[in-house]
Amino acid sequence: MSVFATLVEHLADLLQPLFGASAAAAAIVLFTALVRLLVHPLSRAAARGQKARTALQPKIAELRKEHGKNPEKLQKAVLELHAEEKVSPLAGCLPGMLQIPAFFLLYHLFSSDTVGGEPNGLLGHRLLAAPLGERWADALQGGVLSGAGLVYAGLFVVVACVAAFSYRISKRMMAANPAARAAGGEQLPGLGAVTKVMPFMSFFTLVTVAVVPLAAALYVVTSTTWSAVERAVLYR
Repeated sequence: MSVFATLVEHLADLLQPLFGASAAAAAIVLFTALVRLLVHPLSRAAARGQKARTALQPKIAELRKEHGKNPEKLQKAVLELHAEEKVSPLAGCLPGMLQIPAFFLLYHLFSSDTVGGEPNGLLGHRLLAAPLGERWADALQGGVLSGAGLVYAGLFVVVACVAAFSYRISKRMMAANPAARAAGGEQLPGLGAVTKVMPFMSFFTLVTVAVVPLAAALYVVTSTTWSAVERAVLYR
């Protein structure tokens, strides 16, 4: 973690002339963008995989009809279908999984009083009036209209806008997904519930932003915004 702390400090030093006291916050945003840029090729592969998996849904529905009473045979047939079509059912999980370590590094870094046996100097950095190591609950102690409270209000507005944008993208993708129906035209089993819930998933980011240190919240907000734009481009 001390190596990671040094990286954030160096990035903050480089950005100091442009962002002043908020240089560490800008460094976190830049670090997040670099992480997302590194996993972008996997995101592109995941998008191709998602389109391929969607195209397979009618065939999978037919397999369910044929082997519905034999779960083991159904599972084997579905796996064989994915192998035959060279589609990985787990490809879409890789971009998100690879970002988890970076998030937890930031979370622990800005939740620790010491790093490598030394006082954690990063806790003194701020985004405008809000310390990067504090949470929304800490900001509320000074009042909703305090400097820190307004910083969080701004973040919540950004997250809400991104969530609404993602909601529209998800609704559009679901509506334009004629392949997600069985051969007889009926909707695939269980897809109705997924269709209703999936567009709202982005709004859960608001909960994450409220309970983690501000530094980790910046990572989440930046990554979520990147994801929304990426989905709009890759799944158009």
